[in-house]
Amino acid sequence: QVHLVESGGGLVQTGGSLRLSCAASGRSFSTRCMGWFRQAPGKEREFVSVMKWVADYTFYADSVKGRFTISRDNAQNMLYLQMNSLKPDDTAVYYCAAGPTYYSTNPATYEYWGQGTQVTVSS
Repeated sequence: QVHLVESGGGLVQTGGSLRLSCAASGRSFSTRCMGWFRQAPGKEREFVSVMKWVADYTFYADSVKGRFTISRDNAQNMLYLQMNSLKPDDTAVYYCAAGPTYYSTNPATYEYWGQGTQVTVSS
């Protein structure tokens, strides 16, 4: 129903920046919340940020507030995550996901997921 394809991951030094992209398609994603999540080796998948396609509310995990910015381009059906001041602890596979019609930070409530893109931050 919803297809998501991430891109933009890579290797950066501490303090550097990356912008992740997520291309969305399908018949019913416009009313869903869209989230970014990440998962490091040996750790649970954790919430990063969330927004909707047509809304100005955004929310961030405490660990990324002031450093990451979620945004979208509705004309291109693209979701973005701008990541600045990156730290080694940001190293993880990053996923975009389409969730419920209400705002949620719980990955269990998100139905559709992209394939993930690796972000590695050198110390």
